Amino acid sequence: MIQFDPQAIDQQRLHRLLLGSIAPRPIAFASTVDKSGNPNLSPFSCFNFFGVNPTTLIFSPSRRGRDNTTKHTFENLLEVPEVVINMVSFDIVQQMSLASTEYPKGVNEFIKAGLSPLKSEKIRPFRVKESPVQFECKVRQIIETGDGAGAANLIICEILLIHINENILDEKGEIDVDKIDLVGRLGGDYYVRTSGSGKFIVPKPLQRLGIGIDALPEKIKFSKYLSGNDLGQLGNVEKLPDTDALNQIEIEFDLTKLKDESMICELAKKLISERSPEKALGLLMSLPD
Repeated sequence: MIQFDPQAIDQQRLHRLLLGSIAPRPIAFASTVDKSGNPNLSPFSCFNFFGVNPTTLIFSPSRRGRDNTTKHTFENLLEVPEVVINMVSFDIVQQMSLASTEYPKGVNEFIKAGLSPLKSEKIRPFRVKESPVQFECKVRQIIETGDGAGAANLIICEILLIHINENILDEKGEIDVDKIDLVGRLGGDYYVRTSGSGKFIVPKPLQRLGIGIDALPEKIKFSKYLSGNDLGQLGNVEKLPDTDALNQIEIEFDLTKLKDESMICELAKKLISERSPEKALGLLMSLPD
């Protein structure tokens, strides 16, 4: 066995070791608002439930390791101690990942990630319509474990109301693990799901800002052949293709053979699966308006 003293190794190395070994971790897709009502949506995999009497959910928007700053979610909760914890299914994993991009304060991640805000019944933050289970919570306590880079901020929540999509229930009214198809976080770019083939990869969002689903042309954004996960990966590209890139796509792919929208989208989805979203976006730009 190799031994590591947490006090003696590089913090980033320690962080990777913990993420790789304490897994899979459920994901709290946390929706908050600031005192002016501006929404924020961000995922956190330091999360779980810890009791039912009272109901206790805890997640941690930790201080950033690189510069010791706090996250917008944490700052919002100091102003408005309410949060919706939305569970993440495979159908929205790419959009969830896009929402983790560190957009400037005031940018609405619901819009950037192409997700639908639903008004909550007991609290101010919005729910994510596409999430299979949504917990409306009040914050009972915030514990700041330290003031150094990487320190945890424990958000201790009590559930006020639970929303469950009836389509994920079995004939006994219990949650079906295959139907809910939740995803969990592993180390690196790896995730796992509760149905299907298990482990899969979600590339980390660009350190530079992705354009967001809202910036995609409407003919792409509203195509019936593209899923939310497809759009999430397209929205993570850094910029729309320019004329040179579009000309290159026309040379590389014989567009005269792609006779309709379904054929173009099928090829684009293949490119997305091969981790070439820039090419896929350039191809989809050829769709008729």
